[in-house]
Amino acid sequence: MPAGLQTFLAIDLGQKRTGIAIGNRLIGSATPQPSIHAQGNARFDCIAQRIHEWQPDALVIGIPVHPDGAPHDMTRQAQRFSRQLQGRFGLPVFEVDERYSTTEALSSGARDADAAAAAIILEQFMRSLS
Repeated sequence: MPAGLQTFLAIDLGQKRTGIAIGNRLIGSATPQPSIHAQGNARFDCIAQRIHEWQPDALVIGIPVHPDGAPHDMTRQAQRFSRQLQGRFGLPVFEVDERYSTTEALSSGARDADAAAAAIILEQFMRSLS
């Protein structure tokens, strides 16, 4: 990974809500942002606003899988969404295994579990860069 990639916007795709977090590689932590409550093109419009606001160097998206690592319907949807993000925004997109991120967010008492899950996904990704 090029060292120039410092700021990341993480996305936890959901059926009804999309969790968002912003993080910086230098600090190594992620901050949850208000989740997006939109589907279809409206979701992309909201993400475009966040990209404009935060100017990330890359996007990180959580890819859900079964506990044994096997793919399921949401796996394919998240991978398709990842490709759409790349095509629409022209930023590097990194896919991260997001097993248990929502469970971890809920167990920590997060008020916005989707955004907290996005932060967990992003921190896991940034730890992998070390």
